Amino acid sequence: MTSLHLRVAIVGAGPAGIYAGNILAHSVSDAGGTVVIDLFDSLPAPYGLIRYGVAPDHPRIKGIVNSLHEMLDAGSIRFIGNVEVGRDLTIDDLQERYDAVILATGAIRDAALDIPGIDLPGSHGAADFVAWFDGHPDVPREWPLDAAAVAVVGNGNVALDVARMLAKHSVDLRSTEVPDNVLAGLEGSAVTDVHVFGRRGPLDVKFTPIELRELGEVRDVDIVLADEDFAELELAAGSSNQLKVILRTFQAWRTRGTTGASRRLHLHFWHAPVSVLGEERVEGMRFERTAADADGIVRATGELRDIPVQAVYRAVGYYGTPVAGAPFDAVRGVIPNAQGRVIDAAANALPGLYATGWIKRGPVGLIGHTKSDAMETIGHLVADAIAGVLAAPAVDGDVLDLLDERDIAFTTWDGWLALDAHERQLGAAHTHTRERVKVVPRDEQVEISRADTLALS
Repeated sequence: MTSLHLRVAIVGAGPAGIYAGNILAHSVSDAGGTVVIDLFDSLPAPYGLIRYGVAPDHPRIKGIVNSLHEMLDAGSIRFIGNVEVGRDLTIDDLQERYDAVILATGAIRDAALDIPGIDLPGSHGAADFVAWFDGHPDVPREWPLDAAAVAVVGNGNVALDVARMLAKHSVDLRSTEVPDNVLAGLEGSAVTDVHVFGRRGPLDVKFTPIELRELGEVRDVDIVLADEDFAELELAAGSSNQLKVILRTFQAWRTRGTTGASRRLHLHFWHAPVSVLGEERVEGMRFERTAADADGIVRATGELRDIPVQAVYRAVGYYGTPVAGAPFDAVRGVIPNAQGRVIDAAANALPGLYATGWIKRGPVGLIGHTKSDAMETIGHLVADAIAGVLAAPAVDGDVLDLLDERDIAFTTWDGWLALDAHERQLGAAHTHTRERVKVVPRDEQVEISRADTLALS
């Protein structure tokens, strides 16, 4: 193999970008080559949706964060935060300075739910709510929690996260890293009933058994199921163990019934959303009852049902984040690519430009898929480098000099370690001891992250 000496920029410091950088570093090193990798993110802190897109009461997320931390702390990847590619730097800026650019911007916006009334006040995207309770710096600090009855449309893990966070009592979140402004907002919540609606049946859900079981562990919240949704429900021969666990969980809840808890979480199946009801704001949702035919295809029955709610959260999927200067498929919400090589409208590969993660394949799959996805993309990048397809950088200088020139207050890995330590100190000093308390304002994050840099300047 030809000895490789590469400079590569990765845009997006979530799992997809970090895994791609780690796999690239090992692939080139194992082959006797060298690679310089710069990892850019528009946020001051790394980890993407792991920090800002997952409910804070998931303890297993800590293991993923620890793994990502080790990859960045190894020193083979340079983190450069608070830099938005398309605004602070262009794709051209990067391609002039690097042999290759990998886009790993993910999907952080809600997919549309195109039904009448969806834009009424009181109707929200699940991604926006998740960003709020995770302390994302670019969303408002307050969230309206004045509805007693709430509808969550969707049957995936995000829908369950949203439903659980709405139903959960704030006192039970005090030990998590949820920001103080979020705790204060949840303490004043008027929610008593959360209704989760799925278009298909109980055995066609998209969430995992772990997510489902977590619902039943929420204190002072009853799970309410409708017998009609489980009529003639049988597992097909050869059903997966995962599906068996899900059905056992449902059956256990049906047997247990309600306990008189102060909050209720209703799981509705065979309900297709038709419209959001209301004049000035959300007053309810209209659904059409569905059923599976002999071939297992879900069809409408013509039976309409109106459910009174005062707020609606759509959790029907995410939509990819485009990057200015790169092609984008607005229908699929991805950067068009052939196995990770970015392509133009004529399906020709654009030399030196790659994609990985959700922006490559759409917002589906778990962390394991992200790793295999990155391996495919990196495999093609390395093959292109060996084949001499990549153009050598036209500009020699360090990109940090360009950022300084443009007066961009970028953050670094050392800056993240300082912010991380600061948040942990806030947690330790809290009345209710917590692992960390997130710093929410962007300017405050940047100030803490750049304190040592400013002291030396």
